[in-house]
Amino acid sequence: MIWLTSVILLTALAGLWRMTHATTIADRLLGLQMVSNTGIAFLLLLAQWQGNAIWRDVALVLALLAAVITVALVQMLRRRRA
Repeated sequence: MIWLTSVILLTALAGLWRMTHATTIADRLLGLQMVSNTGIAFLLLLAQWQGNAIWRDVALVLALLAAVITVALVQMLRRRRA
């Protein structure tokens, strides 16, 4: 369980690094997706570790919000270019 948490922490750090050092908005968006996916993975790991189903529900809501935010940001980028 410790090594899974370590891998999740490393992916979160990689996503944060990508968000801060990206040159384009698309790269920053990918970094944001990495961070949100890492949060979802951490919540699912926490739900499995504690045996509490509420964390799975929170992870599902976070996944839905991440998808909606990604679509909204892509639409905003399309309108900006046009």
